[in-house]
Parts: sequence; C-alpha cells; structure tokens
Amino acid sequence: MRLDKFLKLSRLIKRRTVAKDVANQGRIEVNGQPAKASSDLTVGDEVMIQYGHKKLVIQVESLQEHVKKDQTTRLYTVIKEEKVETND
Repeated sequence: MRLDKFLKLSRLIKRRTVAKDVANQGRIEVNGQPAKASSDLTVGDEVMIQYGHKKLVIQVESLQEHVKKDQTTRLYTVIKEEKVETND
C-alpha cells in the first residue's frame, strides 16, 4: 500500500494530498530512510512522521483498503512520540 494512502486511512494525516506534501518536504521516513508519498509499505515497517513540533514513530501492523473510524488504531502501534525543540 502506498504511504500517502496508509496515512489517510489510519487518520494520522487527514488528507492524502497533505500526506504527499509532508513526504515531499522530507518529514517522513520509512525504516530510517526518507520516503516519498508513493513508497510501498509492508507490515512491520517503522514510519517516522514529523508534524511541526512533534515527532511520531509508528510500526505498521495491518494494511487494509477500507477501515472504519473506530478501527484505525489497529493499523499501527505507536512506538515513540516526542516533542521536537526548535532553535528560534
């Protein structure tokens, strides 16, 4: 499954176009490597997403084409969530 589609289905990012923009800005890594929106994900992949002042690391647990809103957390496990300091 494409990275941008997974992020939308899991509701980690609201829209697929936003997921694509975040990936193009270099703020998403899959297994420690910079990822494009079209990167293929597999079960067990580790995904790091940086949102503004927050960094989220998840592990992909399941890849499904259709997911109900209350079942989205079954798609991934949060490994680490931390605030990122900025040098303002």
